Amino acid sequence: MKNIVLAGVISIFAVTACKKSEDKVAEKTLEQQKMEFQVRQLEIEKQKLAIERERFEYETQKRADSIAAAQQAKTAAASKPQVVRETKTVYRDAPRSSSGGTSSGSSASQGTTAQKQGISEAAKGTAIGVVSGAALGAIVNKKNRGGGAVVGGIIGGATGYTLGRAQDRKSGRVQPK
Repeated sequence: MKNIVLAGVISIFAVTACKKSEDKVAEKTLEQQKMEFQVRQLEIEKQKLAIERERFEYETQKRADSIAAAQQAKTAAASKPQVVRETKTVYRDAPRSSSGGTSSGSSASQGTTAQKQGISEAAKGTAIGVVSGAALGAIVNKKNRGGGAVVGGIIGGATGYTLGRAQDRKSGRVQPK
């Protein structure tokens, strides 16, 4: 009888010890799963950043190609003789008439300039800066991704606007002060 009771007690201890070790193994695998998930998330963010970088490089190359094509067109146009069929006179900063008479045509002709078309470099720089700054801010700030995206977007937008505005000044779109 003692042997039976002793065997029962030993089997209960063995079963209890096995259950505790299985729980520890399950906890470790849960922690490992969390780590693997975080690693996957980090890889996805790296891929997003790489895609954004490639898109920015593509836009830069596209802009350089369009400039080169425009220069080639200018060179080709300069080599061919051109016939001027029509002329357009644009009055800019014309002095005002100081006489007491009527100046019917002078006010209409002042300030007439060619209208600028397309999106300015400042606007393009701001858009690119906001997007890339928000992505980078969300990646860097792991505790509060939304706050990081907002701060990164603001900083990136300001930087992009500044750089784009400088390009607009160089191209003559914006007159320097």
